[in-house]
Amino acid sequence: MQATVSAFDPATFSGAVLLDDGVEVPFASSALSGTGLRLLRPGQRVRLETSGEGAALRVDALQIITLA
Repeated sequence: MQATVSAFDPATFSGAVLLDDGVEVPFASSALSGTGLRLLRPGQRVRLETSGEGAALRVDALQIITLA
């Protein structure tokens, strides 16, 4: 699944992403664990691993989409 970063707090490494269907989903710093990422910009496209559905949807991991 892909999304767009809508908010990011560099102090806590948490934020939110906007799914392509318009739903905003928050993410905790644990979603960046092991990625080495220290900064995400609003508007940046990311790839997500999620669990749950509906109101219980959560972001388990995310990574920046790069050009090959």
